[in-house]
Amino acid sequence: MQNKFDSLELGQFIPLHYHHNMLNDAVRMKGFKAAIDWVVKPGAKVLELGGGTGVQSFFAAQKAQKVYCVERNPELVSAARNFLAKNTHGDKVEVIQADALHYLPPEPVDVVICEMLHTGLLREKQLPVIDSFKKRYLEKFGGPLPVFVPEASIQAIQPIQQNFHFEDFYAPTILFQDPCSIQQSSQSLGDAEVFQILSYADPFSQACHWDGEIIMTGSGHLNALRFISKHILAINLTLGSTIDWHTQYIIFPLATPLSVAAGDRIAIRFSYQGGAPLNALSDSLKVCHVSDSEDRPDEVLDIVYAGSVQDLADAVQSAGHGVVYPEVLKK
Repeated sequence: MQNKFDSLELGQFIPLHYHHNMLNDAVRMKGFKAAIDWVVKPGAKVLELGGGTGVQSFFAAQKAQKVYCVERNPELVSAARNFLAKNTHGDKVEVIQADALHYLPPEPVDVVICEMLHTGLLREKQLPVIDSFKKRYLEKFGGPLPVFVPEASIQAIQPIQQNFHFEDFYAPTILFQDPCSIQQSSQSLGDAEVFQILSYADPFSQACHWDGEIIMTGSGHLNALRFISKHILAINLTLGSTIDWHTQYIIFPLATPLSVAAGDRIAIRFSYQGGAPLNALSDSLKVCHVSDSEDRPDEVLDIVYAGSVQDLADAVQSAGHGVVYPEVLKK
């Protein structure tokens, strides 16, 4: 049976012209190039799930012995083969037309690259694809699992007052923001709160959810939440640093705005599956004041770390993983 959300998802059907825009995103390109150069060792075997134009497979091929580049969209398969044929070591990359949700390479690999990332881990299939891959890979090849690029994701929310007027036209709609720019139309009403940290090499839930509170640090009209996603592309344990990439912020308007003052406690609740459409988050989002007489509820924070992954937590912490107002995220 076809999933009811299939027709609404970006998933594996991002058109070619959108990939051209991604190639022109210098922050994204430099981040992935540096991460792949760090993670892929000479002679390694690499799998890319959702290869698009093949650029990340190209990065990997500069050191790898073999790269399997899996892409479902036939237009992108053709483009990737054409582009790779024009680039150094492009002959090391085998472009395979297949569904990343079901594909397994013919041999074990050292590194898996998967950039099916959308803010909030919505729309694109990062969580279901990696979860499915790990289960099927272990059944076929046993352990250990390959290294994943990105290695981890950190998600946060921030209460804001958002200007939804556009040349006098009032439209409280979902908006996207550049994470590296100061947003004059947004006023912070509270600190960003991390609600999910996950490592792709470890077991994780495909659900993204939170049931907690944020204390207002400013007064105003709480009419939106900013969702922030920071992806740890690679971890350099030698230097105790990370190579990071922030996807665009998403602003979700509230169905019922609230007047708030500094010190107010605001309860926030939402739950959705990774890869679901944007309205799955909007439909589940509940925001209200908390009475001063009530006890603060336990917050739900998904943190999946085990064993050696503690090094990941330490590295992320030392690199400053706190997700705060955009001016601080320019580094």
